[in-house]
Amino acid sequence: MWTVIYIAPNDDMAEKCKEVLTCEGVLVQLRSVSVAQCSGHCSVEILVPELEVEEAHQILTNYMGQ
Repeated sequence: MWTVIYIAPNDDMAEKCKEVLTCEGVLVQLRSVSVAQCSGHCSVEILVPELEVEEAHQILTNYMGQ
């Protein structure tokens, strides 16, 4: 089962997060929150497999400097 770990404010941020997680070996899916096409300005859910949630959250936290 896939779990949302973060909601990025736009496509660019979502792609950066996906790249960081993928480089660490985490499987990632992206899903737009809005149904309408919004040319990269919609929020995007970042999903990972349920078993990788803690690891992915830690990786993103370190990446974002929190």
